[in-house]
Amino acid sequence: MNKRKRDIQIKFYVNEKELNQINKRARKANVTNRGAYLRKMAIDGFIVNVDTTDIKQAVKEMNLIGKNINQIVRNANTYGIAKGDVEAIRSKVDDIWQLLRYTLSNIQLAKQ
Repeated sequence: MNKRKRDIQIKFYVNEKELNQINKRARKANVTNRGAYLRKMAIDGFIVNVDTTDIKQAVKEMNLIGKNINQIVRNANTYGIAKGDVEAIRSKVDDIWQLLRYTLSNIQLAKQ
């Protein structure tokens, strides 16, 4: 028999209107598991739902920029472009990545 992570069951009754409200709010919070939604609400009293569309797009763009930088580095090694310029670009890109990672980690903490 599987040992459950949560082995204590709690039951309560709701009417149809309340159930519809719970399901609607769970969907609005992008939570597909009603038990997880109810547990989170009972413990924390709220769920933070953040739209990360812009951040995901920024990460995608950063990956494309990184690929371009790799091409620049290859050309720099082949044709002798100033190494300091390439390092400056890389440094700035690293700064942006650090900011994106920091923002994403803060969003994850807020969701918990």
